[in-house]
Amino acid sequence: MYLFLVGIAVLIAGYFTYGKFVERVIAPDDRETPAIAMNDGVDYLTLPKWKNMLIQLLNIAGVGPVIGVILGIKFGVIVFVLIPIGNLIAGATHDFLAGMMSMRSKGANLPVIVKDNLGKVYYGFFSFFMSLLLLLVVAVFINIPANLFKGLDLIHNVADDKIFWGAVVVIFLYYIAATMFPIDKIIGSVYPLFGGLLILSSVAIFVVILIKGFADPSLLTESVAFKGLMFTAENNQPIIPCLFVTIACGIISGFHATQSPIIARTMKSEREARASFYGMMVLEGLIGMIWAGAGMMIYNMHPELMKINPNSVLVRITTEFLGSAMGKITIAGVIVLAITSGDTAMRSLRLSLSEIFKIEQKSLWKRFAVCLPLIFIISALLYWSNKDAKSFGVLWNYFSWGNQILAVTTLLAGSVWLQKQNKCYLIALLPAMFMSFIVFCYILWVDKSKSGPIGFGLALHSAYILSGILTVAAAITVYFRGKNRKSLEKTEN
Repeated sequence: MYLFLVGIAVLIAGYFTYGKFVERVIAPDDRETPAIAMNDGVDYLTLPKWKNMLIQLLNIAGVGPVIGVILGIKFGVIVFVLIPIGNLIAGATHDFLAGMMSMRSKGANLPVIVKDNLGKVYYGFFSFFMSLLLLLVVAVFINIPANLFKGLDLIHNVADDKIFWGAVVVIFLYYIAATMFPIDKIIGSVYPLFGGLLILSSVAIFVVILIKGFADPSLLTESVAFKGLMFTAENNQPIIPCLFVTIACGIISGFHATQSPIIARTMKSEREARASFYGMMVLEGLIGMIWAGAGMMIYNMHPELMKINPNSVLVRITTEFLGSAMGKITIAGVIVLAITSGDTAMRSLRLSLSEIFKIEQKSLWKRFAVCLPLIFIISALLYWSNKDAKSFGVLWNYFSWGNQILAVTTLLAGSVWLQKQNKCYLIALLPAMFMSFIVFCYILWVDKSKSGPIGFGLALHSAYILSGILTVAAAITVYFRGKNRKSLEKTEN
């Protein structure tokens, strides 16, 4: 119980301490922002600070801080330590850097930032990889809320399959509208309602955790039954690398770097950046801690639930902790998390592709032209991923693994960006090295026999050694890249 509470306290204190330090390094100032300098009434326009913060939170807080941590808490109470530490040092710093690099580059999306800092060769590979990942994100974030909608049991005497595909159509149509119309017309209008639902559901679960936890602190510890079923290296779930792929959104998620540029185009002052970028990631970490606590409790109360999928565990948590009515409201809050990440994932994809192919986006018809092929591809992914449970598992595995490649890339770009300015680039390079090690290790170790996507299937200790070598090599390469870019810019100036 106390480790859970200390973790929450560390997150809150970290925003005001380490977050302030990162802000001093990045140094937001009073220069004109892209929202003012490039206002087009569609993607570039000013929104109030509170609305930007809310949009950023809902953009980044997909199902990861709920479904991901319900699954990830099976690694044990170490999760209550790693979420706050990883969030503050890696995840929130990553989001802050992504947002500020975008603001300083006229609201550029991640591929352009990568080209400016890591070079054109890597940019070509990365642009394709990121576009593919965002397509997977949209498909996943249509699939999951549509499946959760069945759990609300709002429509009787209708087959689950019809409910699912009906929800898919409605959610997808909303995504298309939110992608094409000006950000203040749909996203800026509905997010306050969605945000209220999210906050209500999270607070309700937190209150129940406190009541049950103080009554029986053992519910937030590793019981004998829990230890018998928890994730360990012996059952092909070593903490390194698996925990940091399973719990992405609470600790660090590369997907966030695709979302930060959306808000970088609507902020009227750089001085809002710490609250909007760093602060909203910390808030997501708090949401992740709450659901990790709820997961630990329900697994200790009903150890047999550790053998079933986390979506079903979510439904059990909400109904058992909050009752049927409030439980449905809470599930609706989780559905909102998925939908409000899926819609802006598709919007980010439109913005990135239009930037890559230099297609202006003020015209509605040109926005539609960019969206049309995306609609067909996502529809095909949805059809394929729902043929059977195994297909969706493949989709989710590749999404989880690819997500952290985006995080590594953003931090490496941030390291070069800071080094060019003669600033403390270690705030980006050190977490980049750690996450590089995680990604290398996962790819080298995992294979189909370990219930993961295709990898090299090396022994774990061999994957550790080779990953260490590759990580050091990548860090040295990026260090010299930053040093050369700094010298080049001095020469040009």
